[in-house]
Parts: sequence; structure tokens; C-alpha cells
Amino acid sequence: MKKLFLTALVVALGTTTLIAQSNCSKYYPMKEGTTFEYTQFDKKGKNNGTSSFTITNSQNQNGETVATMHMKYSDKKGKSTYESNYNITCTGDGIKIDFASLMPTKMIEQYKDMDLKMDMSGTDIELPNNLSVGQQLADANISLKMDMGVMKMNITVDMVDRKVEKREQVTTAAGTFDCFLITETSKSETMGMAQEMTSKLWLAEGIGMVKQEMYKKNGNLMYRSELSKFSN
Repeated sequence: MKKLFLTALVVALGTTTLIAQSNCSKYYPMKEGTTFEYTQFDKKGKNNGTSSFTITNSQNQNGETVATMHMKYSDKKGKSTYESNYNITCTGDGIKIDFASLMPTKMIEQYKDMDLKMDMSGTDIELPNNLSVGQQLADANISLKMDMGVMKMNITVDMVDRKVEKREQVTTAAGTFDCFLITETSKSETMGMAQEMTSKLWLAEGIGMVKQEMYKKNGNLMYRSELSKFSN
């Protein structure tokens, strides 16, 4: 369960940059029916699965736009391993994610008969509309506490040192894009076990996330994710 949650969290956080409304963000499109597909590669460059996203609903609430994203992850054999829905809010200044809706739906269903008690809190990830090279972005964090009676689990993730490094062109199976490169460090702790990773995230105007790479603390590549299909 821990591995499933952390995988879903990384994928979802990476793709928070997908959602925004055209009249509140110049970077990201938002229209019901818009789809994105990302292909994951392991450290040796081998296909390790795909994650697909579809905007299933978009509506205005109190001057903000709330979009529902359906996420489906399939392994390298094409077998669906989990699905989830989560919400992202677009404001006039940028976007923010609804942490409480990040939990994979299938995981919740799996443990619903075990009297699972869950508490999730944190500070939203901020991605402002106006990015510029050298810009420092605000830190973010998530804290998850799960109590299943016979077992308790605490997970914390801190995203720090977030910075816009540069602009560069990136080519994937979906095309060539002019991107901002954002770097950050993720520090997580699960039941007393600490882990630190760094990430690189490439964002394109009108598209969102184009590419993401995750590295161990020693600098070794863990995996990368690239936009392989896009349709709006």
C-alpha cells in the first residue's frame, strides 16, 4: 500500500501542472474531454508503463475553476494497476491541488472494510501563471496518517528548493515544445524511514507537463516520464 500511494502521489503531483482554465492561466488548457498520456521509462530507458489522464468535469465555484481529473496507470504489459479521480483548482494567480482527493480510488475500496481512518493535510503546491528563469517557488508538504486498527502508518512528503532553472526545447513522441525547467527536492518519511529525491520538470505553455525525471539523492536517475499523446 505504501508503494502504491507514493507512486500515485509522484504521478499526480507531476501532473498537477496539466490543469488550468484559459482565462485564468496562460500556460495550461482546460476543457472537458482533454486527454494526456505519459510513458514511463526506467533508469535504463525501458518502457515501464503508461499513465493516462482525462478531464472529466470542469466548473466554476466561487470565482475559481475546479476540474476533475481521472487518472489511470497501466504497467508495461498494459494491465491497469490503479485508477483514481482527483480535483485541481485554478485561480487567477495559478493552480493548486486538492490533497484530500489524491488517494487512489482502488486502494480506498480495498481497505474500506477494515475500518480505515485516514487524515491528510498539507500546503498546496503553487504553480504561478507568470514563470521566469531564476524564480524561487514556494515549498509544499503533505502529511498522511492512516489507522487500520492493527496497523498505523504515517507518511510525510516535503517539496523544497523549488526553482525555475531555465528555458529549453524538449522533444518527445508528442512533439517538440519550448519549456521551462523546474527543479525541486522531495524529502519523504514513512514509518521512520527517510528518503530524498530530486526531480526535474519541464512545462510548456498551453500543454503543461512535457517531461519529468526523478533522481536518487546520489544523483542516479530513477525513471523518467514523457508526454506521448495529447488531445483537446
